Amino acid sequence: MRVSAAERTMNYAVLIVFSLIAIAPIVSIVTTALSPQTGAAPGIHLENLAEAWSVGGFGRSLGNSIVVAVIVVTSALVLSVLSGYAFGTMRFRGSTVLFLLFMLGLMIPSEAIVIPLFFDLRTLGLTDTYAAIALPQIAQSVAFGTFWLRAQFRTVSTSLLEAAALDGAGPLRTLLRIVVPSSVPAVVTLVVLMFMWTWNEFLIALVMAPGGRLRTAPLGLATFQGQYTAELALLSAGAVIVALPMVIVFLLLQRHVIRGMLEGAVK
Repeated sequence: MRVSAAERTMNYAVLIVFSLIAIAPIVSIVTTALSPQTGAAPGIHLENLAEAWSVGGFGRSLGNSIVVAVIVVTSALVLSVLSGYAFGTMRFRGSTVLFLLFMLGLMIPSEAIVIPLFFDLRTLGLTDTYAAIALPQIAQSVAFGTFWLRAQFRTVSTSLLEAAALDGAGPLRTLLRIVVPSSVPAVVTLVVLMFMWTWNEFLIALVMAPGGRLRTAPLGLATFQGQYTAELALLSAGAVIVALPMVIVFLLLQRHVIRGMLEGAVK
């Protein structure tokens, strides 16, 4: 079906408008972060980033977020691949009930369970540890990861799996040599989503680490905001510092993410 020039122009106009709406807040924050502080000379002030980094102690909070993100993404990805492979390619008794049990992780908000979970982890002596921050997020990420990869792995050709079995490949070898390589865009997209959710998590990190020693990046930004409520330039600089790792990860993996989204839309 051919698209007329007027329809094509209208499509581009709509895309441009929504792109500007999405980009405007980002440009505004970056511009404010580089603007002069109260009483400073006009111009671009890159030193705002250095001052925010130093005063806000973002080095430690970013380091904590990186450790938590690595633990959560690595653990949740491995578990999601295994569970998604089982639910997507195998048929066994009780699979539907077990899958619905996994989906409870998507249906129950963390706000509803964070307080009783805190008391459980405190009883086990895990509060104020990386495990207390990471374990609840692993459970949440595995729920979505299982749902995501189950749908992806179900699209793998059955004849391809049967051919691998006839060649003597076991389930694990089939997963690593055939299923995962053919699903790289979906897996990478899942990694990016898990990283973004883990990086932005505020409530779990706040409740599970009350001592403040393991304060993550969002908590560090909230503390910094409490110290500089009137200085928008430094607040914006802190926001840029906290958001920068997510932007870098997305830019590095955007090609795979876009492919994963497009494949999911087509399927």
